[in-house]
Amino acid sequence: MDPQLPAWRIAPEDDVAVALKPLETGETCLGVALRQPIPAGHKFALNALAEGSEVRRYRAPIGIATRPIAPGEHVHGHNLRTALSGELAYRFAAVAKATPVRDKGHRFDGYVRADGGVGTRNELWILPTVGCVGRLGERLAREAERRAGEALASGAIDGVHAFNHPFGCSQLGADLDGTAAVLAALAQNPNAGGVLLLGLGCESNQIDALMARIPADRHARIRAVRAQSEHDEFEAGLRAIGDLLAAMARDRRQPVPLSALRLGVKCGGSDAMSGLTANPLIGRMADAVTQAGGSAILTEIPEMFGAEKLLLERCENEDVFDRLTAMVNGFKRYFLAHGEPVSENPSPGNIAGGITTLEEKSLGAVQKGGVATVADVIGYGERTTRGGLTILEAPGNDAVSTTALAAAGATVTLFSTGRGTPLGSPVPTVKIASNAALATAKRNWIDFDAGTVLTDGIDAASDALLARIVAIASGERTRNETNDERAIGIWKRGVTL
Repeated sequence: MDPQLPAWRIAPEDDVAVALKPLETGETCLGVALRQPIPAGHKFALNALAEGSEVRRYRAPIGIATRPIAPGEHVHGHNLRTALSGELAYRFAAVAKATPVRDKGHRFDGYVRADGGVGTRNELWILPTVGCVGRLGERLAREAERRAGEALASGAIDGVHAFNHPFGCSQLGADLDGTAAVLAALAQNPNAGGVLLLGLGCESNQIDALMARIPADRHARIRAVRAQSEHDEFEAGLRAIGDLLAAMARDRRQPVPLSALRLGVKCGGSDAMSGLTANPLIGRMADAVTQAGGSAILTEIPEMFGAEKLLLERCENEDVFDRLTAMVNGFKRYFLAHGEPVSENPSPGNIAGGITTLEEKSLGAVQKGGVATVADVIGYGERTTRGGLTILEAPGNDAVSTTALAAAGATVTLFSTGRGTPLGSPVPTVKIASNAALATAKRNWIDFDAGTVLTDGIDAASDALLARIVAIASGERTRNETNDERAIGIWKRGVTL
């Protein structure tokens, strides 16, 4: 991409280009004279488009023209609408082979766990089974950090964190099962060198049932406290934490190959530049990790609507294909059953940044999966078990999807953003700005400027980002960690009693 160009068209088949900077009426860009000012990140027409015709970007339709559009005219919500409606039928075809990515032999210093997983952090996590003891967990974390000051200062332990949430009781059936599944999966994340399951005692989400979901080889690093069963629940919690911290203090980082990395990929607060810079760059990282034998996890199923065929074409076999089509159509039914259109996206911030339809947002978003073969499809609260690209069931909500990624086993999450957000998940959450202006304005939020794709090229940006990921996986702190921005969000899908 030439940084001197005022606008960029991704492919010759595209009907629109994106302004790389604010453009004025009368300017000539890519052979057309602009009919009105075009804000940075917004689209203008390159061809005459008839009312009702498909409008293409990313070599694919991003919507339908609602009136005639002349070359040089601003293309946005006033003249472009979604074509999405409901479920679709799909047909399996031979998998498209991924383009090989050169493995440069990158290694990082990680914590090898008893079950074979490798953590990028050695932290103690306090997971409440129910919201009633969430604040108790936070108080325990503060006191445990004070008592573990020397171990934290020396780097033997990376932190003590409590993850409060309002669920675990007054839930039924699949809704309660989802809460239990995601908490049990979080307890198995390799970044948690120790876990305290903190219960109340009378809640629906019982500790014994949670422990039964967790393989026995993880139990040595898990303790459980039921507040109603203790004379002093705070002291009982501190005793359990003390046992865990003593064991964790013996853990040491050791060199491991890039194949040991489990990489979550996510976008939030996207703009039209996200699909040009940050998301393709993240896709390069997913390719680097999966080609090395590691795992990348892509979620946000509603932000695949309109672009799902790009992933379906890369499914490893017909079983994976069938499970992905069922997941995509099942999510569409979830919207329709609640009386909501499947296209009720993008957000106001996305629209202000230049994204018009869900198809456009999705086509940019799925680039985070690179060109890797889709090796597996897993449900919410399930853990990834395979190398390659895994598709994970979860909504687009930032807190819910980043939590689902951590529960699935991600030990680092790459999070692209065009508008910015301070949000962090339980694992290092690497904020990648789609544009230099955001990276400059919010240095306290942003870890990497993908705007360098425009100035230095994607190869140089890829090398720089991969080196940064290796450093973060080896212990370098992300902005969300230095800002103490860590939280979980649980997907609530049922009635509340």
